Amino acid sequence: MSDSSWGAPSAGQAGYWGPTGGGPVQGAAPAGPAYDAPEAQHTRPMPIVPDVPAYGGDQDDDRGAARLSGPLFRDEAADGAIDGAAHEVWPEPAPAGSLPAENQNPEPMPDAPQPAPVPQKKSAGRDLSAAIGVGVGLGVVIVASLFIRKAVFVGVIAVAVVVGLWELTSRLRERKEINAPLVPLAVGGAAMVVAGYVRGAEGAWVAMALTALAALVWRMAEPPEGYLKDVTAGVFAAFYVPFLATFVAMMLTADDGPWRVLTFLLLTVVSDTGAYAVGWRFGRHKLAPRISPGKTREGLLGAVAFAMVAGALCMQFLITDGTWWQGLLLGLAVAASATLGDLGESMIKRDLGIKDMGTLLPGHGGIMDRLDSLLPTAPVVWLLMVVFVGSA
Repeated sequence: MSDSSWGAPSAGQAGYWGPTGGGPVQGAAPAGPAYDAPEAQHTRPMPIVPDVPAYGGDQDDDRGAARLSGPLFRDEAADGAIDGAAHEVWPEPAPAGSLPAENQNPEPMPDAPQPAPVPQKKSAGRDLSAAIGVGVGLGVVIVASLFIRKAVFVGVIAVAVVVGLWELTSRLRERKEINAPLVPLAVGGAAMVVAGYVRGAEGAWVAMALTALAALVWRMAEPPEGYLKDVTAGVFAAFYVPFLATFVAMMLTADDGPWRVLTFLLLTVVSDTGAYAVGWRFGRHKLAPRISPGKTREGLLGAVAFAMVAGALCMQFLITDGTWWQGLLLGLAVAASATLGDLGESMIKRDLGIKDMGTLLPGHGGIMDRLDSLLPTAPVVWLLMVVFVGSA
């Protein structure tokens, strides 16, 4: 037998040449090292396995075809079915109704939404009941003294000045170790108010100069250390409290003086109230956050609007020969001066590191905490009254 009887099939033949030299066997696999001739006759086409992803996950497309002996469905694995000779062990199925294997350890769910926090109501930061009660009480005393007898109201101004000086000098001594001489300031401050009422602006200036001189001399009785800062604080206190308050007494000297003073008080109070009400409800933009964080631009607009309306009404109906348009200008000026006065007082308290100048008035703080807007507003109102309707 020649070797050619077992030769390889020629190109284009579908079978191979048998050992007897006969024709090619149809449908047989080509001879080669991977196939033996007797086994080749028992081969069958590879079944097409549908792409069924195991456990519903995103698997490779050829996974099912590559593992012919593996189960295609989970119930086959449960029955221990094995295809062919391959003994590939598959994980046991999860109990009925449980999650698939890939979901046994699911990713942590996001936290359940928490209920929104209850918004906190805005607070005024003070006891409003006490503040209103004290304010009403002060108003009654002021109005009663104002219209009963002018001299009584001058005495009320003098008392407020002395208490305010005591509060200011006490805080300076406690927080800054500045010993402004209280005795000459208190005596000179009360005299300043009386001189302004009796002698007008000339008397006020003379009393101011004498008070400053008295403070300089009084401080000489103590050691020289700190002399300059003590007398400087004393002169500042004399100007800031009694001298500015003297303009209220000067308003009172006119024939309609009580109504001028009442207009001054009403406009200042209305300005502060408008700033508080509008700023508390609509305030969003800070006016001077480094000085007074609670003040807003919206509050300033509220102060201007309220004061201008009140000024028009007061000048039209309370002041002799006054007109509404003068009241609009007066209200605008009062809103500006009251706001600046409040900021100035806040600057002093921030420098001293305190919230209030005192505790004499529940819900308000001290006397100086109520005079902060009134003191710088007094000369503004006095001057505009003189310009609009004269000083008589």
